[in-house]
Amino acid sequence: FSRLGRTYTDHEFDELCFEFGVELDEITSELEEAVKSSASKLSKEQMSSLSSAIIYKIDVPANRYDMLCVEGICRGFRIFLEEMEAPIYKIEGTPTETMTVKPSTSQIRPFVVCAILRDVTFDPERYASFIDLQDQLHRNLCRQRTLVAIGTHDLDSVEGPFTYDARDPQAIEFVPLTHSTSFTSKDLLELYETDATCKHLKPYVPIIKDSPVYPVVLDSKERVLSLPPIINGDHSKITLDTKNVFIECTATDLTKANIVLDTVVCMFSEYCAKPFTAEPVQVKYLSDNGDITREYVTPVLSTRREKAGVDFCNSLIGVNLTADQMVSLCNKVQLGPAVSVDGQLEVTVPPTRSDILHPVDIAEDIGIAYGYNKIIKRIPQTSTVGGEQPLNQLGDLLRDEIGRAGYIEVLTHGLVSIRDNFTALRRPVTAAVSLSNPANIEYQVVRTTLLPGLLKTLQHNKSASFTAGFKLFEISDVVFPDNSHTVTETIVGAKNARRLCAVYAGPTSGFEIIHGLVDRIMTLSEVAPSAEYVASSGKAEEEKYRVSREGWLYTIEALGETEADAGTYFPGRAAKVLLTSPAGEKVRIGAFGILHPEVLGNFDIQYPSSCIELDLEALL
Repeated sequence: FSRLGRTYTDHEFDELCFEFGVELDEITSELEEAVKSSASKLSKEQMSSLSSAIIYKIDVPANRYDMLCVEGICRGFRIFLEEMEAPIYKIEGTPTETMTVKPSTSQIRPFVVCAILRDVTFDPERYASFIDLQDQLHRNLCRQRTLVAIGTHDLDSVEGPFTYDARDPQAIEFVPLTHSTSFTSKDLLELYETDATCKHLKPYVPIIKDSPVYPVVLDSKERVLSLPPIINGDHSKITLDTKNVFIECTATDLTKANIVLDTVVCMFSEYCAKPFTAEPVQVKYLSDNGDITREYVTPVLSTRREKAGVDFCNSLIGVNLTADQMVSLCNKVQLGPAVSVDGQLEVTVPPTRSDILHPVDIAEDIGIAYGYNKIIKRIPQTSTVGGEQPLNQLGDLLRDEIGRAGYIEVLTHGLVSIRDNFTALRRPVTAAVSLSNPANIEYQVVRTTLLPGLLKTLQHNKSASFTAGFKLFEISDVVFPDNSHTVTETIVGAKNARRLCAVYAGPTSGFEIIHGLVDRIMTLSEVAPSAEYVASSGKAEEEKYRVSREGWLYTIEALGETEADAGTYFPGRAAKVLLTSPAGEKVRIGAFGILHPEVLGNFDIQYPSSCIELDLEALL
């Protein structure tokens, strides 16, 4: 409250948080947290040392990195309350320090960005908040240091120019922040894996442990500043007496590295002798022969302009504000100065607001600044009734009926190996949507058939009883490459198709059981059999009472040897399902039959089996 310049009751502070667009999650204290924690087993002396001072836990949006520390959230509150203007963040002067990046870093963490905060004044609270912000960023945007790792150092204890290199683990030796003795980086990581006192660092060890080289930041005298993303060196550690702070962020993602650096600089540059200023650092990338291949200056502290239509914002929020009112509201949410030109609102996005990506984000912030409680509730001018998509409705109805027929529904993975999707089914390898970086060989392509998932389910249920037959089915999507299919006017290069697949395995092949399921599905879909099919079935009398859609007919023909999926089935024991539309067009919508023994062997299935796979979209 000292930062806000006044005190609030719990209710008042809760209301302020709501108006600002965040949530006051809990009001607690160190003592209360310890009492509530079942894992905490503290002695009476330890309990008595805990503070009973009130702590507010505030739930902030995941993409508001500027609100991860008390400096940022209090600054936001004061700007929102119009008690201060949004600061302008500046780069002061020209680079006096250089960071040289060696080509070996491309093997592990290829990027680095840097900044300097001059004449900083720390006290215990500011220092704790400085460390806490780094921890919060590491957990959030940095994805547990896998994308970005922050290193902060006392600039007066080291000498530039600085070097970012990747070296043999045994060649890096330094005193880490956690100890007073020297370790090689290899020995240090092994220690962190087993030492209980350093268990907070153990999760980060696997990030670089198996790499042939480890990243390291050094000064001109080869003193180690940090071993990212694990630990900083003790020599350059920051204390309450530190005046000049050198910040380096090593990363695998340069964009996120710049966001992280800008956030740290913007939050704590207010403690500089010249508030909200930072000194830049020149970053140079060298080739193997020592030539400069790339260079840039950081921090970026980028300020950009974004636009949103005034009518668009009003429509989205549900208000009727003028352009001038919106311009004024933008100042409350750090999007000023803003201007309005020809019905377009143009705002200024500071480096702290990396979450502003779209006009919708601008409209949302204007709504927050206006106040959600001020928005008048209105009855919508249009009346709509929600309902299932016809394809989903058909699928749900078939699930119920097939389940009543004794089949067990399964839901299998959409990613499969090329072997399971093609080779193991004795089908030619054709085009499929593939993954550029599959996690393992089991997830190479998006399935083009549901059959492998059902066969693998049988494979993993060998202990089940097959005496009375084992029936499985799945209704789900398969994906095919398609360069003409569009979604919201965008060619996506692929298309989903809803399929139904069922498998029977038991003492006999069960061909007649699967054949019966085909007829049942067509009956439920109100598609009548053709006259030739009825005549061959001997059930002409029953057909008089069938309910069917006029003009829709189906028939069954032997599956030809030249068909792409003919190899999946036992020769002469497979058929294709043909659907005739009212226009007289006849198309194949699926096939069924007894599975080939080689296919069963590929999936290690010990019982004869039959299957059916149908295209449901054709039945609509």
